[in-house]
Amino acid sequence: MESITGALGPLFLLILLGAAIGYGRWPSATFWPQMERLIYFVLFPAMLIGTLATADVSQVPVGRIALVLLGTMGVFGLLLWRCRGYLGLTPAAFTSVFQGAVRFNTYVGVAGAAALHGSMGATTAAVAVALMVPVVNVMCVASFVAAGTLGSGSLGQSALALAKNPLILSCLAGIGLNLSGVGLPGWSQDTVGLLGGAALPLGLIAVGVALRPAALLRLDRGVIATNSIKLMLMPAVVLLLAWLVGLDPISRDVALLFAALPTATSAYILARQLGGDAELMAAIITGQTLLAMLTLPFWLQLVG
Repeated sequence: MESITGALGPLFLLILLGAAIGYGRWPSATFWPQMERLIYFVLFPAMLIGTLATADVSQVPVGRIALVLLGTMGVFGLLLWRCRGYLGLTPAAFTSVFQGAVRFNTYVGVAGAAALHGSMGATTAAVAVALMVPVVNVMCVASFVAAGTLGSGSLGQSALALAKNPLILSCLAGIGLNLSGVGLPGWSQDTVGLLGGAALPLGLIAVGVALRPAALLRLDRGVIATNSIKLMLMPAVVLLLAWLVGLDPISRDVALLFAALPTATSAYILARQLGGDAELMAAIITGQTLLAMLTLPFWLQLVG
């Protein structure tokens, strides 16, 4: 337990530092939205490219990780859709609950995997990102379409945004450079490494800045359902599947970590753009991020 909390503790402290910075609105109200764009479009893609372009991906059981993570996401996505009548939510609120259940915070996932298992953990996490990001984005946009919260114009914009997603493009670029044997020649490897090294600490602080403590006052059936799925049921199913398919300890830990992650802060932006319940989304993001500081060490200790 000490090694797990020792690995995850600094990550949570960076998130709490970000929450304090966000509460004080320092250095300005406009600084962090621009910083988030820099992280999302430059620094984090550089980290993914640097990891995937030079890694020995053959050591990662890609097929079994895909079966465990994508299978679990798909099952809970369908289950949640079938239960939407029981939850009694408006279409806008349901899309926020859906995002809360299936999306994941990439920054926390990659940082946690690297802290737990070093370079091999980071490589496995990058593979998980490459598998999950396209699928989860399609699932979430489809939930907005099915719930009827956006028109055809917004659907076209969403499809275009999906095609230009920097995380998807950077994963494809990294894998292409790896398979082609080009890698990162010359100074490019050090340059990409320096950029990627800034991504995780700044990304974790940005997660904290995005938290909205006042949103925690909202507690209803939708919040309880999405938090239960994301922080308890999904990790339990992933852990069972990882055992059934015989994942090695590093792949198992990374799969469990990604299953137990809080939802992504970018879900709030998507909720605002596509007609979701943005205030409910803020409550889910804040609540899950704070609760995950307790549940993540619990799940990892369970297999440790």
